[in-house]
Amino acid sequence: MNSFYEKCYKILKKVPKGKVTTYKEIAKALNSKAYRAVGNAMHNNPYAPIVPCHRVIKSNGEIGGFFSGRKNKIRLLREEGIEIINNKVNLDKHLFKTAV
Repeated sequence: MNSFYEKCYKILKKVPKGKVTTYKEIAKALNSKAYRAVGNAMHNNPYAPIVPCHRVIKSNGEIGGFFSGRKNKIRLLREEGIEIINNKVNLDKHLFKTAV
């Protein structure tokens, strides 16, 4: 397994229910600007749902993609109490700042 991916998953496991993080936040926590690589790690996540890749969204609050479809991602986020309006999450309310 790609060690970059494993580092991404380790960070993501810290994001609690009811919160989201962004591809950019995870990359920053890794001292990287490899936002797309973080997205690839989420797409290839073999540990779902233990590593909750549905909690990773775009830095502008948009939902972004999901291996089982955006509707499913939205459903999972709403089940965790995250408000989604016009396919966007209020980052001021729901963003979990990641740290290594």
